Amino acid sequence: MSAIPSEELCVLAERLARAAGTQALAARRRLGTGQAVTHDTKSTVTDPVTEFDRAAEALIVGELRRVRPDDAIIGEEGADQPGTTGLEWHLDPIDGTVNFVYDLPTWCTSVGVIDGDGGVAGAVYVPVLDEMFSAARGAGATLNGDPITVSSVTSLDVALVGTGFSYLPARRHEQSLRVAAMLPEIRDIRRFGSAAIDLCLVACGRVDAYFEQYLNSWDTAAGVLIAREAGATTSDFGTGDPSYDGVVVATPGIHATLLALIARAAPVR
Repeated sequence: MSAIPSEELCVLAERLARAAGTQALAARRRLGTGQAVTHDTKSTVTDPVTEFDRAAEALIVGELRRVRPDDAIIGEEGADQPGTTGLEWHLDPIDGTVNFVYDLPTWCTSVGVIDGDGGVAGAVYVPVLDEMFSAARGAGATLNGDPITVSSVTSLDVALVGTGFSYLPARRHEQSLRVAAMLPEIRDIRRFGSAAIDLCLVACGRVDAYFEQYLNSWDTAAGVLIAREAGATTSDFGTGDPSYDGVVVATPGIHATLLALIARAAPVR
């Protein structure tokens, strides 16, 4: 467990997320609405990375090296620095890069820090909406400084459920079959294109649950903590902790039934 107060680390996470997100938004606005963003690709041709992703990550890493030089850093755009303090910073400088490229509002900067016991502090900043979601372990979760909590839904048939999809076509096909099987048993599906934002939407009750596969630590380190501190129940697709193989975050009244539905809706291999 970290000896640094979680609230202190949360303040730093907020500052880093806001600085990087503000920088990225200013750069996007200089391009103008509807203007193309030049980008490279990563895992597939539909998985973009831009100079703005890299610049935002560089800003966060540079500041962490200045104020927390002995902490480890793991970033989506290549930051991989060991540390000696037991604290690891997991960074997604622009989560929802496709939305950023298309000038849609649902992208964010996610900054989370974990130790051997899990999430310590996290911040998810949505620059276009100027919304800062954050949490410190044991201290609850907030949106722009005000406490937030998950919804009180207890029945899956009226639950609004968020999800996301892989960039790999074969995985997307499997995921589409699962969602098709689930749709008749829930209120509806929402897909916003940013895992970190989706997790925060559960935290503040704007959606009732969220599930996805194949997420990396930088996608979830901040958002899972924020949702948990807001009262969500979190797991993988079974009884374990959220992982690359599955993330399920829901208001407690529907978590168990959502897990059962996900299992029933699994595509036949």
